[in-house]
Amino acid sequence: MPGDLLLAAFIAASGFITAGVLGSFYQLVTGEPPRFFVEMKGPFSWLIVVGLWLVAGPFIFMRNAIQGYYRDMFSPTMLAAAGGLTVMWSILSGTFVLSFLLVL
Repeated sequence: MPGDLLLAAFIAASGFITAGVLGSFYQLVTGEPPRFFVEMKGPFSWLIVVGLWLVAGPFIFMRNAIQGYYRDMFSPTMLAAAGGLTVMWSILSGTFVLSFLLVL
């Protein structure tokens, strides 16, 4: 049981770190922070944006939740719920990233 919890924490951490690195790289390249609502101008940009949403989604979601909390749009309960969803999403993206790295 403690080993499974530690493994889940490692997977969630690797997923959130990957999301943060990808989101920061996107901001470095484009000069604007990643968002869920981005204008897509063709099939290639559509693939890039959907891939960004899938992997960097926890970073974007939590950043928006923290900004909403500081603007008094979210209560602490909403921020905690967003944190829980972010952890679950990080476990999913971390599983994908670690599986991809193990195949290499």
